[in-house]
Amino acid sequence: MRCKDRLEAYLREQGVPFQTQHHPIAFTAQEVAASEHVPGRLVVKVVMVVADGKPVMLALRATDRVDLRKLAAVLGVTEVRLAEEREFGALFPDCELGAMPPFGNLYGVPVYVDTALAEDETIFFQAGTHTDTMSLKYADFNWLVRPAVADFAERI
Repeated sequence: MRCKDRLEAYLREQGVPFQTQHHPIAFTAQEVAASEHVPGRLVVKVVMVVADGKPVMLALRATDRVDLRKLAAVLGVTEVRLAEEREFGALFPDCELGAMPPFGNLYGVPVYVDTALAEDETIFFQAGTHTDTMSLKYADFNWLVRPAVADFAERI
């Protein structure tokens, strides 16, 4: 089953309302925002890091970037770095590389959400492809994923 189909089935099963959108190919969260005609602050950028040798999924606004020093303190680790695509691609076998949704819970990967993203009512995110996005209420996302919420992003 493709990631998008799996995610849609999961959301329906949980009774969570959502919308899907199809757009021209977009590889970055900022490109997704432009394609969807929504502010970048509402689009989730998923960043994978390796923290003390373990994969961690980060979800933050497309307009922000990860502050690795803050993140290391939040995670309580001595070493944290951005993951290379070859390191995490196999964790999301039903997603196009780099287009995974912020639902690490479906893949056994811990999820951390930046505090700024947690303030938004609705969020948009890639749905496993570079041409499909979904949107839903942040409160529903929080209920389903139960991410750790912390301040680890630098506002740009």
